[in-house]
Amino acid sequence: MITCGPLSLTPVRDSDLPSLVALAQSGIHAPTEMPFGFPWTLGSTEEVKLRLLQYHWAQRATMQPASWTLETTVRFNGDVVGCQSISTRDYLVTRTGETGSWLGAKHQGRGIGTLMRQAIAAFMFDHLDAAEVTSAAFVDNPASLAVSRKVGYRENGVDRLKRRDGEVAQSQKLVVTAETLNRPRHAFTVDGTSPLRKFLGLTP
Repeated sequence: MITCGPLSLTPVRDSDLPSLVALAQSGIHAPTEMPFGFPWTLGSTEEVKLRLLQYHWAQRATMQPASWTLETTVRFNGDVVGCQSISTRDYLVTRTGETGSWLGAKHQGRGIGTLMRQAIAAFMFDHLDAAEVTSAAFVDNPASLAVSRKVGYRENGVDRLKRRDGEVAQSQKLVVTAETLNRPRHAFTVDGTSPLRKFLGLTP
């Protein structure tokens, strides 16, 4: 568990999924917007539920030292507010992970997005020996880019990606290091890292 003041991040468990489904179904972004590279929030509430469940089960089933995604349930003052992830391949060589996240719409604009990104980046640097942490956001997503700037990310090139069917969008790549990270003001604690470090091959 990662704890940072009123915020906590814990690995997504089956018991978290109903709350995450309900939160996603209640809305993450305006219908005219699409902040995600894969538009999993489009469609009916049942389609959103199925995509969310399939995604989390797949990440858990395929996690291995050579390629992994750690998905965490984010709670703020005890309430489930969203998800924060870190993904990587060949981590023992690259020491680089890519962050991804989402917040329920009713929890946005309160500084939670900044705090959860600060917490996962600090965790990567302090407990998993990362050299850098990357992220990306579409250039028409100013809120996400503003969070990245607050955390200490620097621009790192632009990609042209398919977003929705037939739509190309520019994605701003970002990178933060331990030196540029703006660390959270709250006390930061981590429990249970040893089994993960052993699984990933970071410690014997």
